[in-house]
Amino acid sequence: MFIFPLSRPPRCAASGFSLVEIMVGMVIGMLGLIIMMQVFTLSEGQKRATTGGGDALTSGTIALFGLQRDIHQAGYGVSDPKLLGCSVLLRAGVTLNGIAPMTINHASIPAGDANTDTLLLVYGNSSGSPQGDGITAQPATAGASVAPDIYAVQAPTSFTGADRVIATPQNRATPCDLTLTSITGVGVGSSANVTVNAGTGVAGVSNGILFNLGQAPRVLAYAIRGGNLTLCDYMVADCSNAASTGNATIWVPIANNIVSLKAQYGRDTMLGLTPLVTTMDGIVDWYDQTTPYGPSAITPSPPNPAPQGTAQPAPPMAPGATAPSYQCAFARIPAVRLALVARSATFEKTAVTTAAPTWDGSAAHTPNPPTASDSIGWTADPVDLSANAIWQNFRYRVIQTVVPLRNVAWQGVPTGC
Repeated sequence: MFIFPLSRPPRCAASGFSLVEIMVGMVIGMLGLIIMMQVFTLSEGQKRATTGGGDALTSGTIALFGLQRDIHQAGYGVSDPKLLGCSVLLRAGVTLNGIAPMTINHASIPAGDANTDTLLLVYGNSSGSPQGDGITAQPATAGASVAPDIYAVQAPTSFTGADRVIATPQNRATPCDLTLTSITGVGVGSSANVTVNAGTGVAGVSNGILFNLGQAPRVLAYAIRGGNLTLCDYMVADCSNAASTGNATIWVPIANNIVSLKAQYGRDTMLGLTPLVTTMDGIVDWYDQTTPYGPSAITPSPPNPAPQGTAQPAPPMAPGATAPSYQCAFARIPAVRLALVARSATFEKTAVTTAAPTWDGSAAHTPNPPTASDSIGWTADPVDLSANAIWQNFRYRVIQTVVPLRNVAWQGVPTGC
C-alpha cells in the first residue's frame, strides 16, 4: 500500500514591529506627552494666578478688617482738646509723646519696611463719659497738706477700681506733660473721692478734668516689617525702641505677605465750595500725611517729625483763614484713607507684575477751583515695592477704604476751632 507523506503548511514569516515603526510610535507619543505637559503647565499657571491672587485678596481683606476695627474705636476718651498733643507717661520709663486718636508715621514709632507707613492708635474702654469728670477739689491729709493722689470728683460712681485715669489742670499747661495712673479705691458717701496709686497723682488740678480710659486702654502701633503687618502694644512694650523692631514677641505679625501700608488723613480744611467758608463744614475735602504738630499757640513735644516719604505740602485753606492750633487741627481730621497691598505667597519664575500696584492716593489731585463734582483733593503717596529686587515675580492685590474716626466726628466743632 502506498502511503503519501503528510503535507506541512508553509513556514510563516516572523511577525512584529520594525525598528522604524517603533521609532515613529515613540515620536508620536513624545509629541502627545509634550502637548499634554504644555496644557498642564498652562492650567497650573492659571490656577496659580487665580489662587495666588485670591489668597492675597483674602489675606489683605482680613488684615484690613482688623485694622479698620481699631480705627473705628480710635480716640475714645482721648479726643478732648485738653489731652490732644500732650505727652503721657504710660509707666515708668515709657512716655508717649503727642497723644492723638490716630497718628500717621508718628515720630516715636520706628519706620517699617521701605516706602511704607506706620499707624499709632489710642483709645480707652471706659463706660463713663469720654469727656472726663470734673475734679472739684484735692482733699488735704491729716497734716493739712494737699494729697495729689486723691481727687474729689463730680461723679465718683463712674469710676471703678483698676480704671486707668489721666488728670489735667483747669488750664492746659505748656509743656503739656500728663501721667496715666490706676485707681486704687473709690470712696462712698461724704468720702466720695477717687484715690490713685501712691506717688502718681498730680497736684494743682482742682477744677480740672479726670479722664477715665477704663481698665484696658489701647495704644497700638501698626507697621509693615519683613513683609508682614505687625502690631505692637504700647501698654505692654516700648514700641519706640528701634532695637526691638525685629522681636516678634513685641512687634507681633498678625497678617503675612502684607507688603505695604499707605494712609492719609482725611481733613476738613474749610476749603468749601463757592462761597468759600472759613469755618469747619463737616466735609472731608483734602487727604495728606501732614501730622498737625505746630506751629500753634501750644507746641507739643516732640516737634514736627519728618515724614517717611516725600515732604507733604500744607493742606489748603480758605482765603483769610489762619492755621489751626494742634488741637483744632486734629479735630478737623474725621477720617483716614488707607490701603493695604497684599502679595501672593507663590514666587513666579517670570516677571508677572510689570508695574507697581496703585490706589486712590498714588497720584496727586488738586481741584482748582473746587466744584460740586470735584471738591476733594489729595497729595501723592504712591506704592513703591522696588526695595525688593524680585518684587515683580509676585502677584499683588490692593485693598483700600476710607474709615471714619467716629470718636472725633461726633464732637463736632470744639470751642475755639
